[in-house]
Amino acid sequence: MEINLEEDNSSSSPNFEYKAAHKAFRDRWKETDDTMCRHSMSFHLHHTLRSEFFASYLYLVEKIPLVKLFPVTCEYIKGEKQFYYRAQKFYEDVPASEEGMMGDFVDLSNTDLEGSRQFLKRFVGPGKAGTQCALDCGCGIGRVTKNVLLPVFEKMEMVDMMENFLLHAHEEYLGNSADRVETYYCYNLQEFTPPKNKYDVIWMQWVACHLTDKDLKNFLFSCKKSLRPNGVIIMKDNMARQGCKLDPIDSSISRHLDIMKCIIAKAGLEVLAVEKQEGFPEVMMPVWMVAMK
Repeated sequence: MEINLEEDNSSSSPNFEYKAAHKAFRDRWKETDDTMCRHSMSFHLHHTLRSEFFASYLYLVEKIPLVKLFPVTCEYIKGEKQFYYRAQKFYEDVPASEEGMMGDFVDLSNTDLEGSRQFLKRFVGPGKAGTQCALDCGCGIGRVTKNVLLPVFEKMEMVDMMENFLLHAHEEYLGNSADRVETYYCYNLQEFTPPKNKYDVIWMQWVACHLTDKDLKNFLFSCKKSLRPNGVIIMKDNMARQGCKLDPIDSSISRHLDIMKCIIAKAGLEVLAVEKQEGFPEVMMPVWMVAMK
């Protein structure tokens, strides 16, 4: 199509008017495109966070701006999801010792262990879970394995993402009892599928907090298939007094007990009992034990 623009004596040029209109049109749509891009990116961030933290999402975004929350949880950098990458980096600097496992609360180790022993007794014995084999998830150097599980179970298996923790457990910390540990799995729990129909008890202490809601649900679902008849899963972890609390230093999320129960239900598990760990100072976040099957 050919358009002829004839000159006239008016002060405004048709070509100038056309360019001005075109610029206004372009600027208007550029602003619209920018807005749409922002909304599209916001939608993507929200969608990703809601998928990974389906039970905790609203509590997290209530306290942490989306643009700050996403990079420390769901963003991938060089193929690594930051929520897990940051935890891995944190534990690389943690010594393979009881002090390393308990942090500033090593003096509470015996109190913690005794609480765990008493809770475990409720679910093991005649007519309950057997004593053939247990799995310690996020076992570290084997503090719980050595002091709670090995006195009860004939055989043990241990899983942790830190190879140096497992080596220290086998070579030093467990002593002669290391012979009763059948397998050491060096895996992140979000990448670990436990063998089916093998365990009387699966113990998870201070490790559920290092999984996203989605990965925790999936791991619990896998654990359910790994239980022998009458077997139980026991989780022991920090539970927030309200909502959820994200710790960006060790990359952990502490959930209120009700939020944790929601994730457990999504995994198709039934809560058998809950009990608060007694004897810990009030300055600490409450620690709860949850038995499920």
